[in-house]
Amino acid sequence: MKGDLEEPIKKILAFRNARNWKQFHNPKDLAISLSLEASEVLEHFQWKSKEEVEEYIKTHKEHIGEELADVFYWILLMSHDLKIDIIDALDKKIKKNAEKYPVKKAKGKHTKYNQL
Repeated sequence: MKGDLEEPIKKILAFRNARNWKQFHNPKDLAISLSLEASEVLEHFQWKSKEEVEEYIKTHKEHIGEELADVFYWILLMSHDLKIDIIDALDKKIKKNAEKYPVKKAKGKHTKYNQL
């Protein structure tokens, strides 16, 4: 794992190890936990209009941040356990997306890559 993520990963592992939770952390359950936490991010925005979302963010930024931190926690833990360098994976994915969505074709559009 590259650079700045080493310290948060150490903290996550220390937290997990102190509670003897690794025994519960198989890939399936890690993926479920990641998905559940991502759903909790969505709950903050469900049923709100654009205007309501803008106002809500102003007054609930800390809570939204906590949910995003939970998602990040599971991403870091899962990538660690699966021995995936998440920074490298992100770099590769950005390059792949740049090829799928060239600026000349995709700029200002929300069209899927196979329909550009």
